[in-house]
Amino acid sequence: MASEQYPLHAAVFEGDIRRVAQLLRTHDLSEKDIHGNTPLHLAVMLGRKECVHLLLAHNAPVKIKNAQGWTPLAEAISYGNRQTVLSVLRKLKQQAREALEERRPALVQALREIDDFCLELKWDFHSWVPLVSRILPSDICKIYKKGACIRLDTTLVDFNDMHWDRGDISFIFNGDQQPQSSLTVLDNRLGVYQRIRYEESDLELEEEVDILMSSDIIAAQMSTKNITFSRAQSGWLFREDKTEMVGDFKADFYYVNGLILESRKRREHLSPEDVQKNKALMENIGRGTWDATQQQVERRQSLTPPEPCSVIWEEYIQAEPGRPPCLGRPLVAKESAKAFKATVAMSDDFPMTVGMLLDVLEVVAPFKQFQKLRDFMMSRLPPGFPVRIEIPVFPTVTAKVTFTSFEWRDDLGPELFVIPEDYREDSSRFPDL
Repeated sequence: MASEQYPLHAAVFEGDIRRVAQLLRTHDLSEKDIHGNTPLHLAVMLGRKECVHLLLAHNAPVKIKNAQGWTPLAEAISYGNRQTVLSVLRKLKQQAREALEERRPALVQALREIDDFCLELKWDFHSWVPLVSRILPSDICKIYKKGACIRLDTTLVDFNDMHWDRGDISFIFNGDQQPQSSLTVLDNRLGVYQRIRYEESDLELEEEVDILMSSDIIAAQMSTKNITFSRAQSGWLFREDKTEMVGDFKADFYYVNGLILESRKRREHLSPEDVQKNKALMENIGRGTWDATQQQVERRQSLTPPEPCSVIWEEYIQAEPGRPPCLGRPLVAKESAKAFKATVAMSDDFPMTVGMLLDVLEVVAPFKQFQKLRDFMMSRLPPGFPVRIEIPVFPTVTAKVTFTSFEWRDDLGPELFVIPEDYREDSSRFPDL
């Protein structure tokens, strides 16, 4: 019997809250049924508010996808109950913090085991859209590492949704301090600093819910499971493998084949007015005329619940695996897959290993420029160190990352990793951090 195989799932499906309360103490809350759904997936799809509350109270995992690639948060947005979306989002943030804290001791220890160094890398953003390409930024980042401390100097404050800010900015991570005070951002032009907050305020969470409930539900990932590498060629008459100097390093160039951006969008929770607004927003972004500072999001109310589900547990669990019947709001979805060209230059001369750099990027990955770089470098790479990587970061935008110089340093002063005495604290300088 399927109900015996997935008793907690069955109890949630049928809304038997007493049975759920009994079973969740002895069952794995991350277990997936034949459709890839966890008990929390089913609870939000079916609008079982009491079950959702109980499962979240027992730390049911939120960052987990079903067979269709959707998380419980995505399904909560589709159902449209604002309080459920808020509760699931809050638990997602909490679990992310807890996961980071679990990794923190090993991360700090890994930093200590790496010799101190200074690293310089250059970002160039470009696009096949002519107007967008002319206004995209470039940046040179310098990363200093001493003991368990990291400093990153950059002029590109933020780059997100085709909007960027310039400045003279430093991020300082101190692994010896408590999490709440370990990461600080300095505005060197204004002489101010802001400690990056460890936890979002209730108002910030409410505003994020407004954005989620008024936007497409998007599941996008860069698929690297089928990628292969082939040597790039140079020359006209006599073709040969391409080898060039990249900064201080001799490097072999490779084409990256089979890099696919898979994207799925859902909008069954959106009104026709929402769809029109979002379409206009994307058109403005494409023309480079969008001003993020003028973007306002209205407070969203809960949607009218979908029709009560008429599917019974036996019908659900006996459906073809991965193809369950609709349990909530009828799906309005669009899927796309786009192949991207990418290149990578690998050097045996670079003194750092990819594993070492990943430990460093673990600290700076929360900053948007570095997340996809880290994701790409975790995939299979040819021998050596990737001193130049050219990868897509948005459907129309490609980033070229070049490691221009590196040197081991045992003379880095501690003043690089502390807040200057004449800087004043300004907790509102970087509202998104």
